[in-house]
Amino acid sequence: MGAQLAGRDLEFDDVGELRDDVSTDEITPIPVLTLFDERLGDFPYVGYETRGQRPVPQGAVKQGGFQVTVAGHRYGKGSSREHSPLAERSAGIRLVIAKSFERIYRQNADNLGLITSTDFGLVERLCRREAITWDEIIGSRDSLSAEILSAGGLLRYGQRRSWDFSRFSGKQERDARPKTLAHKILERNLLTTPGCRDAPATGQGCFVRTDWRFIHEYYTGMASHLLRSAFWNDLEVVDAPSLLTFEDHLSYAHLSAAHRSPEAMLGISTLCKAHRDFARAHGLREHGRQTGGVGSEGISHPLMTERYALPGQLVVGTDSHTPHSGALGCLAFGVGTTDMANAMVTGAVRMIVPDVLRVEIDGQLAEGVTAKDIALRLLADPRIRDGAGVGKVFEFAGSVVRALDVDERATLTNMTAELGGFAGIVEPDEQTCRFLRERRDIEFTVEPWMRSDALAHYADILRFDCSDLSPMVALPGDPGNGIPLNDLIERPSVDIAYGGSCTAGKRSDFDQYHDVLSWAVTQGLRVARNVKLYLQFGTEDVARYCERMGYLSAFERVGAELLQPSCGACANCGPGASESANDVTVSAINRNFPGRSGPGKVWLANPYTVAASAIAGRLVSFDELRRLGGEENAAKADWRFRNHQSLCVYLYGSSAP
Repeated sequence: MGAQLAGRDLEFDDVGELRDDVSTDEITPIPVLTLFDERLGDFPYVGYETRGQRPVPQGAVKQGGFQVTVAGHRYGKGSSREHSPLAERSAGIRLVIAKSFERIYRQNADNLGLITSTDFGLVERLCRREAITWDEIIGSRDSLSAEILSAGGLLRYGQRRSWDFSRFSGKQERDARPKTLAHKILERNLLTTPGCRDAPATGQGCFVRTDWRFIHEYYTGMASHLLRSAFWNDLEVVDAPSLLTFEDHLSYAHLSAAHRSPEAMLGISTLCKAHRDFARAHGLREHGRQTGGVGSEGISHPLMTERYALPGQLVVGTDSHTPHSGALGCLAFGVGTTDMANAMVTGAVRMIVPDVLRVEIDGQLAEGVTAKDIALRLLADPRIRDGAGVGKVFEFAGSVVRALDVDERATLTNMTAELGGFAGIVEPDEQTCRFLRERRDIEFTVEPWMRSDALAHYADILRFDCSDLSPMVALPGDPGNGIPLNDLIERPSVDIAYGGSCTAGKRSDFDQYHDVLSWAVTQGLRVARNVKLYLQFGTEDVARYCERMGYLSAFERVGAELLQPSCGACANCGPGASESANDVTVSAINRNFPGRSGPGKVWLANPYTVAASAIAGRLVSFDELRRLGGEENAAKADWRFRNHQSLCVYLYGSSAP
C-alpha cells in the first residue's frame, strides 16, 4: 500500500491476499466522526491497520487520485457510521469492490450514491482501461437499490417521487403462508409504494413504517446537513413523537485521550450543538446529559428496551446495536444517517427483506457462563466467520434462551451486529411479560401471532449444545477470535478492566460484577496493583438499581471507578480506553477491532471474567480466581503472555501486529 501511495501502479496479481474484515472503525476512526460533511474526504482509511502499522496518512487517498477501493470479505463490518462511505466518496472513490459487504455499510453506500460490487472481473477490466456500462455495474442488485443508485442516492431518489410515503397498508399479514415472527412484523409494517410489491421476496427492497426511530449525537448533524442540502430549510419531521434523540456517546470525551486536543473538543462541541439545535427546532424528545454535563440519561438502545420498545413493534436507530430491543420480541435494526434523514421527512425506512437464520441453543449453562460466552462461541463458529449470518435476522431459540432473562437475551440480540446480522429476535414469553411488568409497570399479553409458525422457512437452522460451554475470551483484533479461556495456557497481564457499554452495562451484568467483587471484599482483596477497573452504568435506571441493591459499597471498597451512563470507552470516548499500544485491556464490550477502544489490545470476556481479572491482575475466570485465592496466588502462577496472530487502492495484508 505504501508503494501505491508513493505513486506506483500495482497490478492485481502483484497485490497478494486482500484484507478481510475491514471495519468502519478503521475506515473512519472515532476522532474523525466530529466531521459530517465533505471535509471527511481527507480521512478515509486513516485507521486502517496492517502488520501493526497504519499506512494511510490524512489526505493521501484524495491526493493520490484513487477512484476504486478493492478489499476482501465482510468489508465495512462494525459500526453503522455513514461517515465511512461519505469519507470515501468525498475523497474521490466512486466504486468499492469486495468479496462481500456488511449489510449496513452497503446500504449506506447506496444511499450516498457510492457504488459497491462483488464482481472481481471488474478489477482486471478497469486495469485494462476497458469501458464498463452502468447496467453491468448494478445489474446484480435488487430493483430498488438499482433505482436509488441510478438517482444518485436515497434523498435524490425520494425527490423524484411525488407519491406519499405515509400511505400505510395496515397492520395485517398479506397471506396465510407460514412465516417467521420477523417476517410477520415486517409485513404488518410494509408500505405500499411504487416498485415495492405487496409481498416482496427475500433480497428485494421495500419501505416500512416504524413504531420508533432514534438518533444520537454522532449522526444528527450529518442528517441535518444532508436534509438541508436536499430540501434547503423547508423541513418538517413526520410523526415527531415517535422520533427520539439521545446524547449518549460524548459526555466523557473530555476525559478521553483521543479527544484531548482543543480542535477535537471544538468539534465535539459543534457536533453536540447541531444535535440539540435540530432536536429543539423540531420539538423532538431528548434524552440528554445529566446535570453537570458528565454522563447521560442512558445509552440509546438499552434505554429503548427499558422504556419504549414493545413486542411486535418495529424499531430503527442510527446504531448498529439497535437489535438490542429484539430481546423483547420486536424487529429492531440499525440504519445509516441518510436512511434516518429520509425517515425523518417521509416516515418510511428503506430495507432489503432479510432471510432468517434460526439459532437453537440448548443444554444447561454452567455456573459463571453467560450470554456473552454464547455470543463469543457463535462468533467463533466457522460458519458465522464465513458469513452465514450476514444480512440475516438471527432468531434465537432453544431451552437455554428460554431460561435467560431479558437482559441476557439482549446481549445476544445486541451482538447480532458482530455476527453480521440484520437483526436479532427472541419470541416474547412470560420472561418478556415479567420484564415489562417489573421494569415498566406494564401488564402485557403476548398475542397469538407473536411467534414463528411451525412450518416457517429459514435460511438455515444452527444448533448448539451449550452444556459444556465454559467462559470464553476473544483475542485482540476481532470479536470472532473467540476461544475457551481454559484453552489459553499463557495468560496476559492486564492494565485496564472495563465493565460497561450497551452490551454489558445492564442490571444482569452488574449482578455479575457484584458477585465477583463482593466475594473479593470477603477475602480482603482489592483491584490488583497497576490495574484500573472501570464500571460504567448503561442507563440511569441501572445506576439506581445498583444503589438500591447495595452494590456500590463493594465496588468502591475494591477500588473500582464508577462512571455514569455513556458509551464511553467502547467508542474510545472516555475512561477505560487505552492510551498506549502496549496497554492490555479485558473488556465486556461487544467489539475489539483495531483502534476501537484506543491503541492498545482488547480482550473480550464476560462480566465475571472482567471483574475477576481486575482482582488477579491477569486474565482469569471467576472460578479460577476463587481457586487461586486472589492476587498473590495469581502472581505466582506460571502464566506467561503468548503473542497470538490470528486506479485502485488495495486493502491487503494482515491485521495482526
